[in-house]
Amino acid sequence: MGANGPTKAQASGPNWRRTSKGLYVRARVTDNLPEQRILEQSMRLPTGGAVTGWSACRLLGANFFDGLDVDGLTRFPVPLSIGELGQLGETASACVRRDRLDASEVTRRAGVPCTTVLRALFDAVRFAPGVREAVVAIDMMAAAGLASIRQLVEYIRTRRGWRGVPQVRAAIALASEHSRSPNETRMKLIWQLDAGLPRPLMNQPVFDLRGNLLGIADLLDPVAGVVGEYDGADHRSGTRQSKDVAREHGFRGVALEFFKVTGPDMRSRRMVANRMTTTRERAKWLAVAERAWTIEPPPGWKVEMSLDEQLELRAWQVAIYRQQEHDDHPSLSNVG
Repeated sequence: MGANGPTKAQASGPNWRRTSKGLYVRARVTDNLPEQRILEQSMRLPTGGAVTGWSACRLLGANFFDGLDVDGLTRFPVPLSIGELGQLGETASACVRRDRLDASEVTRRAGVPCTTVLRALFDAVRFAPGVREAVVAIDMMAAAGLASIRQLVEYIRTRRGWRGVPQVRAAIALASEHSRSPNETRMKLIWQLDAGLPRPLMNQPVFDLRGNLLGIADLLDPVAGVVGEYDGADHRSGTRQSKDVAREHGFRGVALEFFKVTGPDMRSRRMVANRMTTTRERAKWLAVAERAWTIEPPPGWKVEMSLDEQLELRAWQVAIYRQQEHDDHPSLSNVG
């Protein structure tokens, strides 16, 4: 302290905030943003170390990784991967992972060393506080378009003896590449694990028999004819509520049973599971020939590429761009 920062006397005053031993920031700099928390803890990393788990997922572009527990208030510590020989103590703000960390699995984002996509996801899933939140991690990396379930399956084949792999496998079995929010995933898991119902379709377009889109169902049981929707805070605006009402009316108009789950509802899985089972019990269970709805897209409907196809296309585009950069700016060693 003192040479490039506050003196000892200044650091003990109200104008500076201690982030870790010997490290301070101005008191006016809040650590409410996850990026700030990640940056502060990354300053403690030894050479070759990297932030990992939820914090690396966040830096890599998966914004649903906010470093908070389900209650939206309790902070998770920033995970720091330091390799098998690294020396670093844990604090309330950071947890230390001492598994093998190869240089090939370290990259940088905004100047912060972080693990690469699959290593970050692997660590987030295996150290998640239970299988349900491990599934949320997989689903949200897929929602961000960063990693597919197939890629994670292939990745863990090289990590069979690692701590937490059984949880990763259990989470993969329940994961989906079609969820769009953490609470959609949690709703899906209540449907499967608490209500004991068959795996639903997620964010499934539903059409009438003339090919008109009735809506995108957050959760769809295509056998019983049940639609479930998670009603989050973003649904509170007048415009969004109006669209939700119209969509619900459209679903009910073709004899699809409908239930809704809100954020506060998620505190009682039993209540939500009961709502799901009672809705399914009163569903029409119509044969395909009797339905006024379908999930078959009409002619001309744009079918999205699978996540694996999107990732392969992106990798190909990056490779082409890099080749063009190389051709336009050859290194000195290749000149003349």
